[in-house]
Amino acid sequence: MRDRAGRGRGQGGTGQRQRRGLERINANAAGIDVGCNEHYVAVPPGRDAEERDVRSFRSFTCDLEQLSEWLRLCGVTTVAMESTGVYWIPLYDLLESKGFEVLLVDPRGLKRAPGRKSDVLDCQWLQELHTFGLLAGAFRPKEQTAALRAYARQRAMLIAYASDHIQHMQKALTQMNVKLRSVITDITGVTGQAIIRAILDGERDPRALASLRHEACHNDEATIADALEGTWREEHLFSLRQAFELYQTYQEKIAACDAAIEAHMGRMDDRSGGTTLKPPRRGKRRKNQPHFDLRGHLYRIAGVDLTRIEGLDALTVLKVISEVGTEMTPWPTRKHFTSWLGVCPGSTITGGKKLSSRTKPSANRAAEALRVAAQSLHQSRSWLGAFLRRKAAQKDMPTAITATARKLAELIYTLLKRGTEYVTRTQDQYEMMHRQRMLAGMARSARRFGYVLVPKDAVLLTPEPAPAQ
Repeated sequence: MRDRAGRGRGQGGTGQRQRRGLERINANAAGIDVGCNEHYVAVPPGRDAEERDVRSFRSFTCDLEQLSEWLRLCGVTTVAMESTGVYWIPLYDLLESKGFEVLLVDPRGLKRAPGRKSDVLDCQWLQELHTFGLLAGAFRPKEQTAALRAYARQRAMLIAYASDHIQHMQKALTQMNVKLRSVITDITGVTGQAIIRAILDGERDPRALASLRHEACHNDEATIADALEGTWREEHLFSLRQAFELYQTYQEKIAACDAAIEAHMGRMDDRSGGTTLKPPRRGKRRKNQPHFDLRGHLYRIAGVDLTRIEGLDALTVLKVISEVGTEMTPWPTRKHFTSWLGVCPGSTITGGKKLSSRTKPSANRAAEALRVAAQSLHQSRSWLGAFLRRKAAQKDMPTAITATARKLAELIYTLLKRGTEYVTRTQDQYEMMHRQRMLAGMARSARRFGYVLVPKDAVLLTPEPAPAQ
């Protein structure tokens, strides 16, 4: 008779499957459970002179120095920690500067582990998993890119706060029945700001306010004057003044942030080989665009002009570069890159049956910027615009936007990886290539069933065989 392992009962003695134990990949690994005020650290058993394998340290800088020194005395060379809020950043930077290999782990991959009920067990569990090489570190860009990312995120936060105060101004004007928003496109433009300043200075005559209209404004002075008759209540004027002053303050902070970004990008490594881009044609400046040559700086640090890709302007490229950097070595292929971004189809398969192809949930800022860029291609006559519209017709618009964002990510990866220039394609070229791919697929299907795909015109032109004599 044979047991379940396929051996005879007389073979192997016990009759049980022989299992191979896990191999210790990182023998000198430590695990740290990061907290706001206290960090718990676990080292391999028997490394501490006092036989204390787990110790706690306060989050003060002097205590972090003691933590790193204790790890050095215990012979630790690599450390794993969870990315808890922003509390991990000071400890991560300190340990990395001390020469430790630091692995930043996503807490979502560890939350399902059973039996962890305290911070002590958390750090021990991290140490054990890291010892056997079962943890994957999160991507963290190099120092120059990390600094650029901090500036870019700060700028995005300032723009979001400024937009809140625009809504506050619109609310105050609406409460006074001043329909400025109905006659001009943007109340923070030249005309809008001039009128609001005059209102706050005490001007109440609608015609006098309408005379501040810019010559490029679509509506005439009479229409604008009709919209500027309001009730002028003091409490709403007070709200308008504070919202306007706060908006101006944030604009000053955004300008200061732009100056810091320009200075930092000037210190970053040059990958352009000394070549420069031609200045763009003068046109209407988009709102919230930096006031310096951002496109030229991006070309210098990336080595390629990513703004040539349809849908990508300089600000979108800045968001992507600040998140992923200019070197694609962390991702072996473009499939790894799109998977990390969260813009590729999922693969939920069980029993050989595909259950779902939904993309994984992700809060990646670079992916968000690419989705916004993809959405802007809806009316584009480029091949990417044609791809977006074709996918929207097949599925739906959200799916088409994600698929187009994946195309943009693949293009960015290829250009940065190879250092080649982008070659534009028209909508007609894309349609022709798509038609050729469809015909090639139909021909393969026909050959598989023993048939030959023949064009209709060729059949009509073939002479009919002569009747038999």
